[in-house]
Amino acid sequence: MNLQISGHHVEVTPAIREYVENKLVPVISHFERVTGVSVILSVDKLKQKAEVTVHVPGKELFVETDADDLYAAIDGLFDKLDRQVQKHKQKVQDHHRGSKPHAHVEA
Repeated sequence: MNLQISGHHVEVTPAIREYVENKLVPVISHFERVTGVSVILSVDKLKQKAEVTVHVPGKELFVETDADDLYAAIDGLFDKLDRQVQKHKQKVQDHHRGSKPHAHVEA
């Protein structure tokens, strides 16, 4: 898996990088076929913004969030991403189970 963490108007310190990586591990463990992750951290005046794009086969999951604190933005980002990854995983599993038998309704 490729992991790219970049910052716009903010320096990505080793502490921030480690925090993002630690938050990412449980999310990615739900879906083992992740090919790449791109995280962008930015500062816009008083708002701290975090974005992530997760590349999985056939789809890209994108989430963004902002907060007053960068760490709070990262926390919110990975909460949202976790929900999206689980939702995508459920869709893929349901899709591959095959067609369900249709019930006949006779009038």
